[in-house]
Amino acid sequence: MSKVANYLQEHLLGEVMTSVDAKNYFSTDNSIFTIQPSMIVYPRNESDIRKTARFTWQLAERGRVIPITARGAGTDQTGAAIGNGIILVFSAHMNKILEFDSKSGLAIIEPGINFSKLQETLHTHGRFLPSMPSSGEYSTLGGAVANNSSGSDLIKYGELRGYIQGLRVILANGEVIETARINKKELNKKLGLTTFEGEIYRQIDTLIEEEISIINQSKLNIIKNNAGFDLMDIKRKDGSFDLTPLFVGSQGTLGIISEITLSTENYNPETNLLMATCDNIDQIQSIVNELNQLSELPSAIEIIDGNLLREAYSINSSVFKGLIESPFPAFCLFIELDIVSDRILKKTTKKIKKILEKNSINVSVEYELANQQKMWKLRDISSYLLSHNYGTSKALPVIGDGVVPYSKVNELLVGVYKIFERTKLTPAIWGHIGSGMVHLQPRLDVNQVGDRQKIFKLMDEYYALILSLGGSISGEGNDGRLRAPYLASMYSTELMTVFEKVKIIFDPYGTLNPGVKFGTSIEDLKQILRQGYSLNHIYNYLPRN
Repeated sequence: MSKVANYLQEHLLGEVMTSVDAKNYFSTDNSIFTIQPSMIVYPRNESDIRKTARFTWQLAERGRVIPITARGAGTDQTGAAIGNGIILVFSAHMNKILEFDSKSGLAIIEPGINFSKLQETLHTHGRFLPSMPSSGEYSTLGGAVANNSSGSDLIKYGELRGYIQGLRVILANGEVIETARINKKELNKKLGLTTFEGEIYRQIDTLIEEEISIINQSKLNIIKNNAGFDLMDIKRKDGSFDLTPLFVGSQGTLGIISEITLSTENYNPETNLLMATCDNIDQIQSIVNELNQLSELPSAIEIIDGNLLREAYSINSSVFKGLIESPFPAFCLFIELDIVSDRILKKTTKKIKKILEKNSINVSVEYELANQQKMWKLRDISSYLLSHNYGTSKALPVIGDGVVPYSKVNELLVGVYKIFERTKLTPAIWGHIGSGMVHLQPRLDVNQVGDRQKIFKLMDEYYALILSLGGSISGEGNDGRLRAPYLASMYSTELMTVFEKVKIIFDPYGTLNPGVKFGTSIEDLKQILRQGYSLNHIYNYLPRN
């Protein structure tokens, strides 16, 4: 064990590991990259995080930088949960619900809690937290907050950021701060602090005042944008101030989250689910447009395409029994409604059925939970694609997290099919089409030079397509290392400079997850590509995108 590891183990309540097998395990997440860490720390409490951060800050002051990467379950697909320094693993100990008020629905949670377990607990109190990602069965809440994750219910309930009311965050120097929306008087007190916290408030406040016109350029006409940092909602017209939106989606590059205060929604398990099939992209666009104009929005508008149906059928045909038969349609749509009022639920279901029948070949409606679960199982057939081996090829998470205005989903679909045609690959598409998002993971072999080159060709063309449609390259997921080289193609030089200033304000020595969001080039990515790709971390579960 190194001197640093020995020192930390002596001063921390949690465990420190440097064994080869542990470092190998934490050298990968769900991305196509690998970086060997120097040690793994399992913090038992906030004090352990503070001591670790303070120690690395002191080393950095003397010219020795040891990075810290916060990690939940390692499901990140952008390489943001790996690093060559200290990996802070939260799921082992810091995984509890600290407080919950069943009347207000407010909860205080530790970041290492499994998202699905949290959701199950909330359900017993008639509440739920929207924007649980499809990986929620095996990912953590802290990871979801760090990535501003979302799920199929984004269209109705919005992004996770909207439910985070406050945070406890350990800064790069080990100070702990609490974030929440504060008024002018409270802000002035923060500005007067002589601590690192006070310096951050002063510099961020000044930066926003001086660069507001440039910051406003980051506003896009899309449902969600994770690219860069969220500076739009920190300071409002009434003078109130809140750093919370900045930390949400920052992937541990500005601070380390130790507690999360969040709001929840009333949970309604009684839903209606409609499935429709059609063979025309223009039909899809017409349906998406009309559904987005409803006074009562669906809680989900999902899609899978015929290519995915055919691929999944070749892997496991039993899933299709009683649901859909070959020859398969070009597209299947799934529309869910979770409206509490039975009268409005019936009325809206009727409206949607008319919209679908006008545009599609076939429509079916399921009211019973058991039948809905079978229908959702068809929507989730992408899991078979993700976990299947095609010789040495695998479905790789290199593109597919972009988002465009929902009015341009037809152009997105057409563009994706053309890209895959040019690269001689078969696209299999699924995702949240009602929100302007689709997923796709091309089948490639990272051991083959030609396929490794094709990865970057696909990324170049896909991100160019997303940006040409007024979208964001980081919509469903986040920037991480994967999309860091492309951030400058999305934003102006001036806005990128503002983002870089934010990073320096919070992390002057570069100890907090360096290389994530900034400072990574295409050449850097080529150097950290895995020699082989697998999902070994999550095979206790059925892997999902």
